[in-house]
Amino acid sequence: MHALRRWWLRSQHGEGEWAALLQPAPAHEWVSLDVETTGLDPRHDHILSLAAVPVRAGGVVLSERFERRIRPDRGFDIESIRHHRITPGEAAGGLSVTPAVREFLLWLGPRRLLGYHLAFDLAMLAPHVTALTGFALPNPRIELADAFAARARRARPDVPPNLDFRHIADTLGVPALARHSALGDATTVALCWLALQGAARNAPARPAP
Repeated sequence: MHALRRWWLRSQHGEGEWAALLQPAPAHEWVSLDVETTGLDPRHDHILSLAAVPVRAGGVVLSERFERRIRPDRGFDIESIRHHRITPGEAAGGLSVTPAVREFLLWLGPRRLLGYHLAFDLAMLAPHVTALTGFALPNPRIELADAFAARARRARPDVPPNLDFRHIADTLGVPALARHSALGDATTVALCWLALQGAARNAPARPAP
């Protein structure tokens, strides 16, 4: 978010319930986010589960994870069930989306967001965030696929990077945990990000041109 926009939002909301979202992001801490949904169209589909895990001090802090099952506003078909393995009966036992997103925002604060296809997850959250806060989510964000692509291009600039999630995890030596569950995918992304950070620190220095 542009600094001027953030300043304006602080002037309007700096003393309210959502003031923490507008504070500077803490250094060296990220939150890996994933949502599972009834489909891939943010205009018509619904969130079924939301999970996020903090990443700091070189580790994934699962003890502080955020995880909620969410009750959708409409039914979903067998193809959706095959993807995320959440049945209608399980979904019916979840929270409604507004209180779940409220809890998430209060938990999140100003921390940086991390994800794989994070733009989709944020698009699913966007109408609920705006309805609650009156503004778009201001947190800085990092896309795992972009970070991996930059690494791959440095190593092989002549080869288009393979950005499949399983390929990224395998290349980085990270097990894909509980694939297509929100907590499993969020944790896998967090571990991939840590592996990328380690690879960047250990890369040999390039000679000056």
